[in-house]
Amino acid sequence: MNYKVRIQESEEGYSVSCPGLPGCWSQGKTEEEALENIRDAIQEYLAAVDELVKDADVREVEVIISESNVIGGVEC
Repeated sequence: MNYKVRIQESEEGYSVSCPGLPGCWSQGKTEEEALENIRDAIQEYLAAVDELVKDADVREVEVIISESNVIGGVEC
């Protein structure tokens, strides 16, 4: 899966968030470290969501987005 992330340079290094997953963010001293850390944060976020809906009646839907609308992202 690919998720769009927003990265910002700060005095401490880099801050990175995933707008599609509210509250999912991380940081790192380098851009590379920040991107590695957001991959882990996204995986943990999705695992927490799975745990929250474990016993619920849940459905999945497929959403197709044309490639021309997808820009960047982090592959998980």
